[in-house]
Amino acid sequence: MFQVLLVDDEPLVRHNLWTLLDWADYGFELCGQAHNGLIALTMIEQSPPHIVIIDVDMPEMSGVELNRTIKERFPGVKTIMLSSYDDYDYVRDCLNNGSIDYLLKHRLDESTLLNILNKAVSELQQENRLREKQFAESVIAEKVSPEDMRDYLLYLLKRQTKTTYGFEDVSQKDNLYPHASRYATAALQIVPFLLLTESYSDVQTNGLVQQVVDMMQQSLGDIHERTAVYVEEGRFVIVFSFRERSEHIMQREVDGQLRKIQHALELFLNLQSVTAVGPICTSLSQLASSYCSAEYELDGSSSVKTFRSHTLQNETPCSDKHSHEKDQSQRVSLTIEEQKQLLLSIERFDKQGVHQLISSIFASIDDLPIHSHTVQMVVSELMQTGDKAWRTCLPSTDPAVANLPSRSELGRMKTIRELEQGLQSFFSSLFHLLNQHRVIGSYSRHVTQTIQFILERYSGYVTLELAASVIGLNASYLSRIFKEETQRTFSEYVNQVRIDAGCKLLDSGRYSIKEISMQVGFTTHNYFFKVFKEITGLTPQAYLSNPGKRKNETKLPTLHMGN
Repeated sequence: MFQVLLVDDEPLVRHNLWTLLDWADYGFELCGQAHNGLIALTMIEQSPPHIVIIDVDMPEMSGVELNRTIKERFPGVKTIMLSSYDDYDYVRDCLNNGSIDYLLKHRLDESTLLNILNKAVSELQQENRLREKQFAESVIAEKVSPEDMRDYLLYLLKRQTKTTYGFEDVSQKDNLYPHASRYATAALQIVPFLLLTESYSDVQTNGLVQQVVDMMQQSLGDIHERTAVYVEEGRFVIVFSFRERSEHIMQREVDGQLRKIQHALELFLNLQSVTAVGPICTSLSQLASSYCSAEYELDGSSSVKTFRSHTLQNETPCSDKHSHEKDQSQRVSLTIEEQKQLLLSIERFDKQGVHQLISSIFASIDDLPIHSHTVQMVVSELMQTGDKAWRTCLPSTDPAVANLPSRSELGRMKTIRELEQGLQSFFSSLFHLLNQHRVIGSYSRHVTQTIQFILERYSGYVTLELAASVIGLNASYLSRIFKEETQRTFSEYVNQVRIDAGCKLLDSGRYSIKEISMQVGFTTHNYFFKVFKEITGLTPQAYLSNPGKRKNETKLPTLHMGN
């Protein structure tokens, strides 16, 4: 039964309404009568009815005022207005404040009243259904925790069984995203993830991932409309749900959300990221195909954003996330040969050799996106080799090490070219530190500068006059102080450096003796033999064939230190 309250200051009108129809037969119950608005308001406060029939013109509190109050304090109560006058201002005010209708008393009959009452019932029932649906959705939302929701989405994306987490009923009804009729997925990659986390513990890596997920979700808003999920290796997926709307609006919303997320990650976590968006879906079962399309686009191109506006009709096989990258290049990381060459060049303090090697390596990966696994692995291994070099040669507490470009700095690079330049800068700074360390001692400033000049230029044309010109001293004066402090002439020192570098190249087994003589700066093969035997006591062939007889293999470090 729907309860109805009658409010009119005229007893005859109230009696007429009471007897106008058989209320109970039509599902209504007259729960009371009031002769003014104040009394009616008190009755409503004590027990709100479903419907109130109100006379517009009453003493103490008019029906218009009562109607406004009911709308403000009891929005679920429906009102029907009665009046003896067809006043437009009254009609407008009543309807604006939620009345079902405005009826004239002299035209009121059983049929008219019943139609208006049924209209009120219809609205009540519709509102009840909406409240029940919202309550059911809130119950579902409470049962599906954010963690379970992300786990379930991850299983959907990886094409795992839905029953693992007991969501089969939820997914079939699409209640995971209330009101949604279409979906889109976006793949987001933290560009320097592997580079940044290679030295992290599992706890630190998990902490970074959680920070990113929390920041993304905070930017996205309600998790039951847009959800951020971590996949692997710095890769995240964002699932967008939409009610019925145009693809243009969806595209604009997705692009805007992704820009906001990328800005937040860069501003608060100092992380560069790239994104790509998959085709629109019409069901959760198509998320995997949409996400695979987004991944393929992300890994196959360095472009930041592309939105596919067509709806996904058929599911397509999910390809390996690195398949496109593998098609472009067979490289996965540095080759063993490249690692050996890099280490050898660092040992020889061959700055030009390292520069050429890095250029060659990046030439082989310049068609890959900067966030690709291959690019990140190559950069990581180059940095690891550099770290090994300074840890071997420099004290771990040396404050100069802090001046080397860090992994976080490289992680902010946005193109392969910038990344290459960053690596070149890293190794240039490394060579500068190593050269400084090699000549630490009681040498004067000018002799120290001369030794650094020799170490950097020994493989090419090096003379006392050239060194003096670079430093800004008289050649004769430089020759004298150099001999006094190092106990060797300029030429003897240069030859010692060259032979030491030659020994390292012989140890590598990668070059012929003739090639080595040219690489370390000797103009003739015979002169290399002569100097080599004078310093080591062995010919180059004997050095190679009799490791046990090598006498002066460790002479260079002593040579480079001060007295």
